[in-house]
Amino acid sequence: MSLPEIVSRAQWRARREELLLKEKVVTRARDVLNAERRRLPMVEVDEEYVFEGGDGKATLLDLFEGRDQLVVYHFMFAPDWEAGCRSCSAFLDQIGHLAHLHARNTSFAAVSRAPYTRILPFKARMGWTVPWYSSYESDFNQDFEVTLEQEGELVERPGISCFLRDLDRVFHTYSAFERGLDGLGSTTSLLDLTALGRQEEWEEPKGRASAFGAPAGSERIRYHDEYDD
Repeated sequence: MSLPEIVSRAQWRARREELLLKEKVVTRARDVLNAERRRLPMVEVDEEYVFEGGDGKATLLDLFEGRDQLVVYHFMFAPDWEAGCRSCSAFLDQIGHLAHLHARNTSFAAVSRAPYTRILPFKARMGWTVPWYSSYESDFNQDFEVTLEQEGELVERPGISCFLRDLDRVFHTYSAFERGLDGLGSTTSLLDLTALGRQEEWEEPKGRASAFGAPAGSERIRYHDEYDD
């Protein structure tokens, strides 16, 4: 096994400070990229998709649970599979408490093609409490490009799609797939994919921190049981 070079504390600190300069460049570049993502146009979703979840049938609008934004994780679980994808399961394991997303007026849900009767026992086995819906017998997965036809067969790939609600109108704002999901899972990383972002005053474009009345700034972060949802 190849291990890092052994140096003195002073040498390590000098090398660390050199790397920190590069890390700050990446952080600033990420801020610029996130702002460009928030400036993307959006597409209205006209299709009347029907999902099945713990409370029965649901529409895409229902998945918002009354909030203004929705992040959907496209969990790979084909109708004929006995269990969900292992990589997708590892991703869902790292999702934090949803109260922090909810405080930013954003809902999160997993969606798979498997029937809900297959999803439910696997969800119980994994001990997850995140909302998880079946898109079985709908074109949702195909329309959002996570179920693809290759050589006459349907294949699955992981992805995330973000939606924005304006009253009863739903808009698709962003999607990412496969390696585009690297580094995602935390509250801030998911918010950075959405049209409203973290809803903090320093973000560009201006006006989205207060327009929807969501909390802004790290001083507004609470313990997850202290938010008024």
